[in-house]
Amino acid sequence: MGADLHDIRYVRIGCDDLDTSVRFATDILGLELMERDGNRAYLRGDDRDHNICYTQGRESGQVTGWEVASLDALDEAAKAFEASGVTVRAGTSEERELRRVRGLIVVSDPTGNIIELVARPDACGRRYFPTRDAGILNFSHVGLHTRNPSADEAFWVRNLGGKVSDWIGDAALIRINDVHHNVALFPSTRAGIQHVNFQVESIDDIMRSFYHLQKNNVRIVFGPGRHPTSGARFLYFQGPDDIVYEYSTGVRLITAEDEKTYVPRQFPKAESSFCMWGSVPDIPEFRVPQPNGSAVARAA
Repeated sequence: MGADLHDIRYVRIGCDDLDTSVRFATDILGLELMERDGNRAYLRGDDRDHNICYTQGRESGQVTGWEVASLDALDEAAKAFEASGVTVRAGTSEERELRRVRGLIVVSDPTGNIIELVARPDACGRRYFPTRDAGILNFSHVGLHTRNPSADEAFWVRNLGGKVSDWIGDAALIRINDVHHNVALFPSTRAGIQHVNFQVESIDDIMRSFYHLQKNNVRIVFGPGRHPTSGARFLYFQGPDDIVYEYSTGVRLITAEDEKTYVPRQFPKAESSFCMWGSVPDIPEFRVPQPNGSAVARAA
């Protein structure tokens, strides 16, 4: 039996310039800056201590953090990893302090994406106060690059307790709770974070941000549109450090009752599998091969 993940907790993103990344997160994304020093900055869009920690220097890497229910559950997860032959490392006291958690273990998927499991992460005692009214409700999911889709999918299902909700080509959309997907694994040539998602309240927020991004010369790479898989309305845009960000609303929930009959669906890697409204992605991992060997890669 694998780990019993409760929810995504944070991402850590190494950045070329901390000031640029913080300015983008506050002025464009609408996140609240919680704390920063010369090497890192913590920002949030919900009641968690932080959703994103930017760290100075690309070489500091990219990490996703996932919450388990308790310190005991974290110990059980570590034992399960070891029993299945997965290398697991306990976090140091300094790492736990920097991540604002009481418990921490670190593993990697077959591609090499660093995955941190945490227990008893800090919550914040005051409400999230946005720097602009983007309508953000919560930090929701991430996309990851995968060099080995089948192996990484098996790792998430077998070792991390995930369930496949749907596939688009070889890309698996995987849930760990009742949200349609908490992580999406996109075939690629490298490891790392492919996109970071925040849920917003309504399609009105999507459209307000669409015009806000245009006004501020932020490159929109997909949308506005609607995913046939999760049903969510979405908008993807390019941020610093090769990270794509997404706002979405109306994501499908797969409840315990739904689980009794739900069967994952296979969608082809086609434009209509990414957007039912007709928007065409300008995101490398979403591009659709054409009969002549090229790929569709025009702005939405």
